[in-house]
Amino acid sequence: MHRRSLLAGAMATPALLSIPARAQGTITLNGASQFGDEHPYTKSMVRFEELVKQYYGRPVNFVLHKNSSLGLEKQYFEYMAQGRAVDYAVVSPAHMSTFSRAAPFVDAPFIFRDLAHWNAVLEQDLFKPVADEVERRARVAMIGYGGGGVRNIFFRKPIRNLAELRGAKVRVQGAPIWSRTFAAVGMSPTVIAYNEIYNAIQNNVIDGGENEAAGVEQMRFYEVAPELAMTQHAITIRPLCFSVATLNRLPNDLQAAVRRAGREASAFHREMESSEDGKILDNLERAGKLRRVEFTQRAEMKRLVDPVMTAYAREIEAENILNRINGLAS
Repeated sequence: MHRRSLLAGAMATPALLSIPARAQGTITLNGASQFGDEHPYTKSMVRFEELVKQYYGRPVNFVLHKNSSLGLEKQYFEYMAQGRAVDYAVVSPAHMSTFSRAAPFVDAPFIFRDLAHWNAVLEQDLFKPVADEVERRARVAMIGYGGGGVRNIFFRKPIRNLAELRGAKVRVQGAPIWSRTFAAVGMSPTVIAYNEIYNAIQNNVIDGGENEAAGVEQMRFYEVAPELAMTQHAITIRPLCFSVATLNRLPNDLQAAVRRAGREASAFHREMESSEDGKILDNLERAGKLRRVEFTQRAEMKRLVDPVMTAYAREIEAENILNRINGLAS
């Protein structure tokens, strides 16, 4: 089947997107999501809107553009950096690499041992130096950390070990660390836009891709690649971002409401996605839509990746952050 109309609006013309911050005296804030109402990203942004209104106590208009009607996350981040079209959105750190080499380090492959370790890292706010750099250079604030989905690799055929994985053409995110780590374990990483993955697998351009359960479900990747290799190679961190240009134009009490709501909505996002991850896969497998395949060499995969990650941390001057992450008890 061909990619559904879910992403039909992905190529919206940026020139048409400028929307005034105020309409008839009431502030209007524009959000964007690649997904529909049922995805955790969208739900967390709806929660954010509710909390801002609660904490500000005065009228604020929110317009949430869903189903990629304003493009994809990479575009959202660029718009926020430019102070136009999009005021807030959930964005993968990989899409921030143009502005900060350290940003993709936030949820790089094999950086977290498990969910408990992931939670401990976030509670200690170990990525604050990265967030500060992104805010300074891109003029986009990370006002909260969502995520919590465990990423695995979906293929057209079962992949159980490193030998079967070798040479596989797998779509990765655009940040260099993803290509480097996947190449280190013998795969052939390929950077393809998110909305092109389905057709690329269908047309044999790639063998598979990697995603958390919510993405596999929403994008229906199981239709073209139903064999899910349980590599558990990453746990997502998906910052809720807000344009600094917009933030600076807001009244001080609304700025405070935005930052408070961002933290709380993102905590809601983490709890929701981490708890629903396994349930989504259970439901898909029960329905016969995908099959979880045990990957027997995850530890060996991590050993191959560790030197690459150490070199990358040194390159982006994040060795201290990596050492603190590795030394943190989960």
